[in-house]
Amino acid sequence: MRDLPAYGAGVTVTRPRPVPRDLYAVAAAMLLVTAAVLVGRYVYTYDDLIVGWPPLLGRWDPHLGPGTPAAVVVAAAVVAYGPAVAARLPWRALLPTAWGTALAWTWSLALIDGWERGVAGRLTTRQEYLSVVDRWHDIPATLRDFNGHILLHSPDNWPAHVAGHPPGATLTYVLLDRIGLGGGGWAGALTITVGATAGVAVLVAVRALAAERLARRAAPFLVLAPAAVWMGTSADGYFAAVAAWAVALLALAVTGRRPLWWAAGSGLLFGLTCYLSYGLTLFAVVAAAVLLLGRRGVRARPVLFVPLLAGAAAVPVAFAAAGFDWWEAYHLLVERYYEGAAGVRPYAYWVWANLACTVLITGLATVAGLRRAGGVLVRRRVEGVRADGARAEETRLAFLVAAALLALLVADLSGMSKAETERIWLPFALWLLAACAFLTRPRGWLAAQAVLALLLNHLVATGW
Repeated sequence: MRDLPAYGAGVTVTRPRPVPRDLYAVAAAMLLVTAAVLVGRYVYTYDDLIVGWPPLLGRWDPHLGPGTPAAVVVAAAVVAYGPAVAARLPWRALLPTAWGTALAWTWSLALIDGWERGVAGRLTTRQEYLSVVDRWHDIPATLRDFNGHILLHSPDNWPAHVAGHPPGATLTYVLLDRIGLGGGGWAGALTITVGATAGVAVLVAVRALAAERLARRAAPFLVLAPAAVWMGTSADGYFAAVAAWAVALLALAVTGRRPLWWAAGSGLLFGLTCYLSYGLTLFAVVAAAVLLLGRRGVRARPVLFVPLLAGAAAVPVAFAAAGFDWWEAYHLLVERYYEGAAGVRPYAYWVWANLACTVLITGLATVAGLRRAGGVLVRRRVEGVRADGARAEETRLAFLVAAALLALLVADLSGMSKAETERIWLPFALWLLAACAFLTRPRGWLAAQAVLALLLNHLVATGW
């Protein structure tokens, strides 16, 4: 805009401030979510999508609850003090602090719906794992016969979530019941407690593979994630933690001391991950990224593959010895999947609406962070030279995040994730949150994350 005060006088030029590119990315993400809501409500019907509040599985239900004050306090504290505390606290103190704060955030959000609806009753509904605990009197016999109850027309077919996962998921809650901690309350408490460690695992991996300063910058965003709305209380939060620690231990194995022990632990958890959820085999993409980033350690100690592969084989061998056939079960699941809701839900909608769900569980800050991570990778490619120092660390983090994003996109294109990805993709979403380490002015972005989570939990009754 130009202002010409008088003939012959100097010209004063006032240029408008350029709009930050982050805001373009955020605007695009908001348009995607808006489109998913409008198309889901006015183009399709409930019988088409089989979700109550598209693209989320839930229903419109504005409400307050006993967890509301605590959720607001935790959010305000992390926004105000999170970045400073994460920057200054000793590393060994930062990890338990992050876990404790994530626990407080997840518990407070879950209790917005009350104890029964928010925690104790989540895993006891007819489609959930605890509904079949009484059928596991003889664990070896049940494992041998597990595949015979996957299809809808099979006798005493398993409920949706039990049939949709390998038996490791259900067996977790069966064993919890066997040690005297039965019922939805204990199951919910275990799920939230373990699930809250997932962010800590991401921090460990980022520090090992990239830099401690980047892990510290990501910490408040991993703590205050909108994904916590579904981490409490969905078994997928527990799955997310197991997968995250498998990656974190692998990162320690290729970069740190005592690599053989870390590799064995990583392999064991990777094996368990595959027996918790079929889709989490895609974490092989993230594991490959870790091995590539830690290739120096791999070349120096190739023997670490021995405990890694031995650990990875332990869980599959145990289940196979008990009579469970993973491959047969997976093929039966695909058949069951298309016998049910997936046979109705339109791929043409969900292939992009799933990404709108991802925006809701990771938040607008993550959208901006991913844009910046992409910029880091593009600059590295264009420059064509080996980066060093801080730029190399940022490139490594961007590469790790890109691997998680790739795994998520493969899951999306597969057609085996049509709806409910706000919980199903929690294991992948947590790694995307690490991209928030690239953001400046973190308090503003953290506030946006907190507001989104609070609005979702107070306005929508989520379900699965």
